[in-house]
Amino acid sequence: MSTIVKIDEAKFPNLSRGKFEDRKYEFKGGIIGQTVEIKARGRRSKKAKLLKVIERSSLEKGNPCPHFEKCGGCTYQTLTYEDELKYKKELIEKLFKDHGIERELKIIPSPVHKFYRNKMEYTFGDEYKDGPLALGLHVKNRFHEIVNTTECNIVDADFNKIRSEVRNYFEKIGEKHYNRKTHEGFLRHLLIRKATKTSEIMVLLATSTQSELDRDAFIKFLLDLDLEGQILSIFHVKNDALSDAIVPEEINLIYGKDHIEEEVLGLKFKISPFSFFQTNTRSAEVLYKMAREKIDARDKLVFDLYSGTGTISQVLAASAKKVIGVEIVEEAVKAARENAVLNKIENVEFIAEDVLKVLDDLDKNPDLIVLDPPREGINPKAIEKIIDFDPEKFLYISCNPVTLVRDLGVFGDRGYNIEEVEIVDQFPKTSHVETVALLYKLNTEHHLDIEIGEDELSEIDFSKDATYGEIKKYVLDKYGLKVSSLYIAQIKRKHGLIERENYNFSKKENQRVPNCPEEKEKAIEDALEHFGMI
Repeated sequence: MSTIVKIDEAKFPNLSRGKFEDRKYEFKGGIIGQTVEIKARGRRSKKAKLLKVIERSSLEKGNPCPHFEKCGGCTYQTLTYEDELKYKKELIEKLFKDHGIERELKIIPSPVHKFYRNKMEYTFGDEYKDGPLALGLHVKNRFHEIVNTTECNIVDADFNKIRSEVRNYFEKIGEKHYNRKTHEGFLRHLLIRKATKTSEIMVLLATSTQSELDRDAFIKFLLDLDLEGQILSIFHVKNDALSDAIVPEEINLIYGKDHIEEEVLGLKFKISPFSFFQTNTRSAEVLYKMAREKIDARDKLVFDLYSGTGTISQVLAASAKKVIGVEIVEEAVKAARENAVLNKIENVEFIAEDVLKVLDDLDKNPDLIVLDPPREGINPKAIEKIIDFDPEKFLYISCNPVTLVRDLGVFGDRGYNIEEVEIVDQFPKTSHVETVALLYKLNTEHHLDIEIGEDELSEIDFSKDATYGEIKKYVLDKYGLKVSSLYIAQIKRKHGLIERENYNFSKKENQRVPNCPEEKEKAIEDALEHFGMI
């Protein structure tokens, strides 16, 4: 049974709330002020599914996209861009406030908010059961139905042309789409990438092995298309995996080179079929320029953790003494190294490893650390080790403000303050953004010069709390023991040195917390005494 509610509250990311009688429901989608039809996910559940919009919000001014009602790709097509920016800003400010961070945030608009995407992954299917061949995006809230996105206004114009012509090509020769229920059929996905600056285009067709692709005919068809850019790379992927994703079980380059080249802030980057690259090139330049300006990397050692294809590393390398990038995806690291050679940058080093695993092997002390983790945020097991490096500043670039505010709480507990937070609207018309936070431990620009007489020196306490990293190093060097941040926190609390509450307690009820062994307790106490803390 469905229910009609008016949305009176929204929260990031793209969640709405509306009340019916004495029950408040939460559901994905919607805009404050809309009257919508929803369906509860269970008899007693407060979680619901948005079925349709009954009455628009006063915030909605129009709908420039003919696919918006069916397509699940965009969220804010009906808002003016000015209102969209304001709406996102308010949602993220509320998210921060709910986590105890009250501040007005600045949102940086994208230089382009239409036709900006440089990558698109389309799915073959049908718009309704046994209907004609479709190639596009999933219908909103429906996994098995596809909408032909003939006039998508967030992708490059060449994407719409290629998508339409490829659909017509395969419909004409009678090829069937892969059915995700029966696992029968041939056509699965079409991936298109286009470099904004160079106009080089890559096309990747993913199929099952249940038919054969006439490669020569397909290549000729693509190269004969009248496009603004130029197709320089064509791949064919054979994929029989059950998941609805491009799984490169077998990948073949059937035309041209194995990459396209893009330019960002004067640097060149090779983009392969599956390498990560920001989908809005012009806004990415705004983001990377901001990163370069926010941290002064001159003559400093910088760690770039979760470095991807090394874009930020190479932007910072121009002024830094050295940049060390760490990335778990080997293909991305390979691309990063090739890009560094392409740009003749020699003061960067890229390590292909999980950030958590490599931290203990990094024996250098960085001046600055850049963090650009995936949507899940920083691995909870890694974040304490990262903070132990005790750099002057952290620059945290996040594609998910929800995990960012969670992680900022940990940094705050360890003595790092927020200097700046700004939002970059990297993905116009969607609910997604990039958020940049600059964290510092001591801002040396904010100080007073004072004169102290010799007779006053004896009354001043010059002691400074050692960092967790310094304590660990002292214990390891002197006793050969490895001690955790948890044990150090326990001993600091024992001596009245911990100001915050529940640092070493699990949030799970009735969970046992290991106590520091006596041998390690004595070693930590010796370290605290050595550093003048007790």
